[in-house]
Amino acid sequence: MSSILTNNGAIAALQTLKGINRQMGDVQTQISTGKKVNSARDNAAVWAISKAMESDVAGFKKVSDSLSLGLATISVARQGAETVTDLLTQVKEKVVAAQEENVDRDKIQADISALRDQVAAVVGAAQFNGQYMLTNTDQTADSGGINVLASIDRSFDGVTSSDIRVNKQDLGTGASSIGASLTSLTGANNDIAGDGDAAAYVMTGAATAPTGTTTFGSASTDSVAAGTAFSISITGTAGNGLAATTDRNDISYVARDGDTMADVVAGLAQSFNSYAADDLGTDTTVNAVVQNGNEIAFTGHDGTGDNFSLTVNQYDPDASTTIGGRLSALADIDVTTQSGVDSALAGIDALIDTAIDSAAAFGSAEMRIESQKDFVSGLTDALKSGIGTLVDADMEETSARLQALQVQQQLGIQAMSIANSAPQSLLGLFR
Repeated sequence: MSSILTNNGAIAALQTLKGINRQMGDVQTQISTGKKVNSARDNAAVWAISKAMESDVAGFKKVSDSLSLGLATISVARQGAETVTDLLTQVKEKVVAAQEENVDRDKIQADISALRDQVAAVVGAAQFNGQYMLTNTDQTADSGGINVLASIDRSFDGVTSSDIRVNKQDLGTGASSIGASLTSLTGANNDIAGDGDAAAYVMTGAATAPTGTTTFGSASTDSVAAGTAFSISITGTAGNGLAATTDRNDISYVARDGDTMADVVAGLAQSFNSYAADDLGTDTTVNAVVQNGNEIAFTGHDGTGDNFSLTVNQYDPDASTTIGGRLSALADIDVTTQSGVDSALAGIDALIDTAIDSAAAFGSAEMRIESQKDFVSGLTDALKSGIGTLVDADMEETSARLQALQVQQQLGIQAMSIANSAPQSLLGLFR
């Protein structure tokens, strides 16, 4: 049946032409944007995945910036620690030179003092954007290092960040000080126990050397709050050449953030041995020996009679307490006397080891941050490639598709023209 009111052929041709034009619009959008998935309408699942990955890429760009900042900070610290090591090596050369009696020890001491001042200058200047890594005198918790943002991790539970912790390496030359107003702890708040725990323990000369042992905490790994102070007081007996301590700072150690009981014991033992070598007199030989990491055994006393007593004290953190640098013993080096020269050589070696360990720690951290930075850069590139695989248009395929649609469009227009002209043939029936 033919009708001049309803042209089914034209309707079909029109719908086909509309579909072709719609597809051409999509293809032209792909050509102009370069994407086959440009919005959630194109492919909701793929679009959602790509947007989540794009947010991760943006996050990793910030992570890369953080790693670059951290890398620069640690690099400056490492350079500072290496410079301090070189300066301490020069101090050792001066100390060795002072071993010879036929030298001007006063001039050598002046050179050592100048090198000590230079060490302090290097430590003070080794900072990046205000971040100091060669000093650690803050009593605030978690002040003993910095966290460098290293990654963002996506899991089923959500997105979390991870950090690389870089501990400060204190190479300061300042001395620690226990506030004058502090009182020693006793009872439950006291972390030390054993001989000399807040009460005098008499070291008595005998046929065999007596030993007094003080234990710090329950394990060497126990953490210690920054600013917690420890001291050893000595009272000598007249006639044995002993010198009693004059205040609580003669033999002391003030914990910095991140210290454990092992650090406290090592520092306090070193302070005791240094004091004993210089101030306990020639008639008495006694050493503080570290045992099990968190114990000090006072042993080796060879005097006779009740020669001296010692008391080990602990003090809570206080604003009046000053945390000293790990190179504070540099100020004690004095080569103007033979006894000073003898003790200086062992002392400077310990300080050089401290500086070397610090530089090595920074070097390891720098290497790790650099490796993480390379990984994040490679990961970012891989994510970008993955996003492109999901949403980027295949331009060769798109070009071929466009040409095919252009041909279909022309055919559709021709079919539309033929369908629209069909009713004109009905006029012949009415002639």
